[in-house]
This record gives sequence, structure tokens and C-alpha cells, in this order.
Amino acid sequence: MIVVGGGHNGLICGSYLSRSGVDTLLLESRLGVGGCTSTVSDLGARFNICHCDHTLIRAMPIADELSLADHGLRYVEPAAGAIFAFHDGAEPWAVFHDAEQTIDGLAAAYPCQVDAYRRYLRDALPVAELVIAMAGTVPSARRFAGVALRRGARGMARLLDWSRSSASDVLGRYFDDWHLTMPGITVGPSVWGLAPDTPGTGLAAINYASRHLVRSGRPVGGSGALTDSLQASMEASGGRIRCDSRVDRLIVDAGRVTGVRLTDGTHLTADVVVAACDPARVFVDWLGDPPVAARRCVERWRNLPVADGYESKIDAVLSGRPVLAAGSGLAERHPDLDPLGQSMYVSPSPDQLASAHQSRGQGRVAERPTLLFDMPSVSDPTMAPGEGRHVLSLEVLFTPYLLEGGWEGSAEPERWLGMWAEMMEPGALNLVDSWRVMTPNRYENEFAMHRGHTPSCAVTPLAAFLGRPRETTRYRTPVKGLYLSGAGTFPGAGVVGAAGRNAADAVYTDLRGGSLI
Repeated sequence: MIVVGGGHNGLICGSYLSRSGVDTLLLESRLGVGGCTSTVSDLGARFNICHCDHTLIRAMPIADELSLADHGLRYVEPAAGAIFAFHDGAEPWAVFHDAEQTIDGLAAAYPCQVDAYRRYLRDALPVAELVIAMAGTVPSARRFAGVALRRGARGMARLLDWSRSSASDVLGRYFDDWHLTMPGITVGPSVWGLAPDTPGTGLAAINYASRHLVRSGRPVGGSGALTDSLQASMEASGGRIRCDSRVDRLIVDAGRVTGVRLTDGTHLTADVVVAACDPARVFVDWLGDPPVAARRCVERWRNLPVADGYESKIDAVLSGRPVLAAGSGLAERHPDLDPLGQSMYVSPSPDQLASAHQSRGQGRVAERPTLLFDMPSVSDPTMAPGEGRHVLSLEVLFTPYLLEGGWEGSAEPERWLGMWAEMMEPGALNLVDSWRVMTPNRYENEFAMHRGHTPSCAVTPLAAFLGRPRETTRYRTPVKGLYLSGAGTFPGAGVVGAAGRNAADAVYTDLRGGSLI
């Protein structure tokens, strides 16, 4: 069988199947595996392609089941799950694994929101526990019902309610200060590219609660250490990986897949193909004349709007360590917390966020966009590019694929660096030795992401319970032998890995008649 796509989900799928005795070949279009989870070398340093914090994958049994520690995977755990800051200069606050530690900080920074946070946790923790349990369960009505029953159905009614609601609505039920609601929106709908009043985004409200249930961690050596260990696990069990091999067509005969064609014209034969990549590209670009059984599914995917990428990222090498600007009470509230060793999310106000969405639609970047930044080399010295030197990762949301005037020569990236420097003591920009920027067009060209967009699955647990749509919740397509995996399938984007595990189970069940997991 063939797995197409060497991101973490494709590698997880291939590893499970190889370990179960299935002859598995994984194809990756780039020169190395990892996709957006990889860590790459440039400017004399190592940079994570995307954000380096891993949370939900640590709640899954994947690392143990695939013996990833034996293949080099180790995590370092930052002291805080996140620091939330604001463009208006309001007090930042931190969320810790320990809920009481978080509340103690809020009591000093936002005392009027403490009772609201406790009320929120009473409601959100059962929902978060249920969502995490479902994410780690192979989707089916029977299995999901079992998960709910084992927990006495705690949180189920609220999960269904939040699944239909918007993030701004759910968070607004608890907090009357946007400095508490906007961080939840930043790590939810904003990261997904959606407006906070979009129906169906309400489960983003579990983000604070989930950080109290699962500790965030960073793989030692960078995010790509995860995919490096997955590659080693797959190859140790007999799986094969072939890079620099881009698929451009599925070969289908009599309603079933018989292999793939590469862009160089090579045909590879396989009775089973798992596409661990963008489902839209599979159905729209790879099938050509689809078999009769798949035509309705293909037509549905062809009629979906084409999404544009909206995220950019600056990677920089620093000659020294900057200092967070004085003026906030963060250091006084948490004297043992090194703020530069944590992930910091900088949120705009609700009005600024609405303007950011409007600006993106007009091909412009907002004056104050959502920012995510960290310095991985602070918590993980193996990421340092030399003695006393550091790397900076700065992500910027709502940067349009089609920027007005084009990305080539744009002054926008330097402006973003300036905004980061504003949050530091004077002289921070002088520490920047070299830097590069990844914009949506670069993600398209270098990572085969159509229009620079990262696919994500918007399916709620309720839809997954019902198996709708089948191809993204059950991983099986109307084309016999063709399966889906990756961020475009349940449970969705981010470093979770459950989609790869679930797709492997679907394949194994169909091949061998019994569950793999």
C-alpha cells in the first residue's frame, strides 16, 4: 500500500501499518519528511516551520504505541501553557497547567474575572475531557457513545450546545472583559482563519480548560524531532519512505484505486492508497474522470469555495537575548517565570480583529494583526545557533495570499518585526542578525499547500458521531481502496496525530477484518 504525504499524520499512519505487517511505502514531495511539523536549517540556524508547542498529541497514546522515545523523541515542558498579551498594552496573563496558579495570576491582573474563570472551568473541564477522549477514539457512533457513557454523559449536552454556537458567544457567557475572551478567540477561530462569531466555532472555548488537562511540550531539537522519530519508527518496522516524489494523479480502474502517477511520469502500483494531504486536491485534481460511485462526492468537493492562506512567519537569528519591556506586572506575579521561554499570543481588540478580517479581504494586512511569538532556544538550548545566540519565531495572522502590491519587496515583514521590538526593551531590533519570512505564496511553492492554505477539518464531534461526511470522519472514500488522513480529516488541524492513527485503523480493519487499535 501507499501513503501519500510525509507530514506527521502520514508518518503515523505508515508507522502503525508497517508495525502491523502491512507492506507500506510513504511518498513525500519534498526532500525530507515532516511537512509543517518539520524543523529546517537556514541562516545557520534551525527553525520550526510552524509553532513548536505540542499539546493534544501528548494526550494521545501514539508515542507509547509507536515507541517514539526509543527513536529519540523527548519533550521539554515550558513553565506556562501560554502567555496572553495585547496590543493595547493591557496586563498580560498566563495560563498554567495548574488551574489555581492561573487563577492566582488573574486575581492580581483581572480580579473581576476570577469568579467568571472558576465558573468557566466548572462548565468547560467536562467538555474538554470529553473532546480529548473523543479525539483519541476511532470515530463511530458506538465508540463515541461508549466514551460519553463511561463519563456519565458529563458535558455531553454542553458539548452539543457549544458545537453549534460561536466562540464569541460561548466565551461571552462567562467573561465581560475582552482581555479574557480574545485570547480564547486567538488560539481558536483566528488560528483557523475564521471570524469569532462563526457558528460552529464554540468548542474553541475549551482551550483554557484543555491546557489544565494536558501539559504542552516542545520536542528537544525542534518540532521536527517528532517526525524524525516517526520516520525512524516506520523504517525500523520495515516501512519504506521515498522523498522528492510528488503525486499528480490517482490511477483508478473499475471503480477502485490501482496506484498513483508521479509528476515525472512514474507509475506506482498499489491496491490501497492513503492520501494524507488536502482532500480537496485529491478529489478536484487527482481523480480526473471519477468512477460513478464517487461522482457525487467529487462534485461536492469541487463546489466548495477555494480557501486562501492567511498566515505568515518570520524566523530570525538573534545575536543576544532581548528583554521584555517593563511596565507589566507579569514578573511580579510570577517571579520564576521566564516570559521569553513561553509562547506569547498578542491579541487585538474585538474591533481591531473585525478590521483585520476586512483588510485581509481587501489584500491588506491589519495595522495591528494577531501575533504569536516565542524563542524556542530559551527553553531548549539545542535550538540555539551558537553561544549567547537565539532564534525567534514570529507568526502573523490574516496576511492575505494576494497582498496588494505583491509580497516581493513588501515592507510588511519589517513592520511586524518592529511590532515585536515594541514589546521589548529598546535595542531589540539591533539584535536581529538575519531573518527570513514565510508568506502564503512560499508555503504554496515549498509545501504544496494550495494557495498557501493549510487544510483543516471543521467537523464537530456531533458530525463525527453521525459519520458526516464519511470521507473525513470515517477516512473511507467512494473509490475502493482510497482512504484519507491528515489535517483535513477528523479531529482536524494542529499537531494531534489522531487522524493518522484512525486512518491506519480503517485500512487495517478493511484488509484484515479486525481493529488495529
